[in-house]
Amino acid sequence: MDLKKIAHQYAKSKVLNDFIEYGGVAAAIKTVAGNVYTGISIDTACSMGFCAEHSAVAEMLKNGESVIQAVVAVDNDGNAVPPCGRCRELMSQLSKQNLEAVVEVKNGIYKSLGEILPYDWKEDLEREW
Repeated sequence: MDLKKIAHQYAKSKVLNDFIEYGGVAAAIKTVAGNVYTGISIDTACSMGFCAEHSAVAEMLKNGESVIQAVVAVDNDGNAVPPCGRCRELMSQLSKQNLEAVVEVKNGIYKSLGEILPYDWKEDLEREW
């Protein structure tokens, strides 16, 4: 299953109106259960949009899953783009296991989510999450 190809089929930037453009980035997440969830970015004039990874995470959660095996986001040309810090943090908070998720950060370059996060503040918490 080629996550990059799945994501690329949705990465088609479109202008909705003077304030919103969407689909410039698309993401595909494969869960440990083997399911794939996709999402697209929404860019707004007032910065209230969200990333493709957030959209895919919402689909995943809607279906009762939270543990990620692999994730990729791509631009209109199908090139892998790394998740922003907000997306990295969101995915890391869903499950501690997600720190092992494989992320294509650049075409052909793969890292674990844990490798691309800065110092993880959650490690200082005394409770198990």
